Amino acid sequence: MKPTDFILRISELGKEHVDIVGKKCANLGELAKAGFRVPPGFALTLKAYDEFMKRTGALEEIQSQLKTFKADPQNPQDLTKFKGLSKSVREIVESKTMPEYINDLVTSYYRELCEKTGIESVSVATRSAGPVSHPGQYETYLHVKGLSQVKKHITKVWASSFNTRSLVARARKGLPLDYDPIGVAVIEMVNAKAAGIMFTACPNTADKSKIFIEGNWGLGESVVGGNVSPDSWVVDKYSSKIVDSRASVKEYECRLNPDTGKVEICKVSEEKKQVFCLSDEEVIAIANLGTQIEKHFKVAQDIEWAVSEEIPSDLFVLQTRPEKFNISIKISGF
Repeated sequence: MKPTDFILRISELGKEHVDIVGKKCANLGELAKAGFRVPPGFALTLKAYDEFMKRTGALEEIQSQLKTFKADPQNPQDLTKFKGLSKSVREIVESKTMPEYINDLVTSYYRELCEKTGIESVSVATRSAGPVSHPGQYETYLHVKGLSQVKKHITKVWASSFNTRSLVARARKGLPLDYDPIGVAVIEMVNAKAAGIMFTACPNTADKSKIFIEGNWGLGESVVGGNVSPDSWVVDKYSSKIVDSRASVKEYECRLNPDTGKVEICKVSEEKKQVFCLSDEEVIAIANLGTQIEKHFKVAQDIEWAVSEEIPSDLFVLQTRPEKFNISIKISGF
């Protein structure tokens, strides 16, 4: 076994690694190699998930539980059975300790990340990465700090492959319930002033000449999770001009609470509620970034971005994936 069987730096990845680390990690590596601003970090492979599940005995225990499990995923009344199964299976996974060699690799790579960032215990996000995109299906943990917590939350991401919605989705497709290998991205947290999403073709009209951007103060989870009505902009892709903008009344933002050390949904201060979370210059910069990413991947993209609070502020890409439409879109010029 080689270390690279189980863990790789984001900077070492590319789109050819989708089946090894999952789409999210592979796309982040592809962006980093192409010169886009991506938070540094590392990725655990699907093989690391496989090794963890088998070496710790978790897979065997789960299979034993499933022998007596019966439920119809199409029957709403049976969904409570899946919820109960999820709870017990996740407890099994989260009770296990990483095999020693994977534990040692995570220790080494996290310490390397701390040295690279100059932060003794750098705060990271642990994000799931499946070989096939399942937006919102697995769990993400933000502002995870310290080696023991990083290891704990990597295991929690693995366990999230057994959350209720994932089990039901697999059951409805006739897929095995006991095994769904995913990668895990461990990347430095961006101290976000504002964050959100961008579609490089307008999602409502399928207009490939327009870029649609949504954002809110703080971390992007408030936008992705639908916790707020975000600010929105439409930018003409070819003139790089804002053609429509709407400032929402933003009651809440997702932010780290320094007192508790946890990410929380907090009230937005009165002076920021009705103010755009981005300047026009920042909106244009985000739109131009989207155009460049779209050109690189040669297909319309669904992108998560963040603008840091650092001075001067930096624009980061946190995720990109092909944009999905109800109709087929072809981008001219490629």
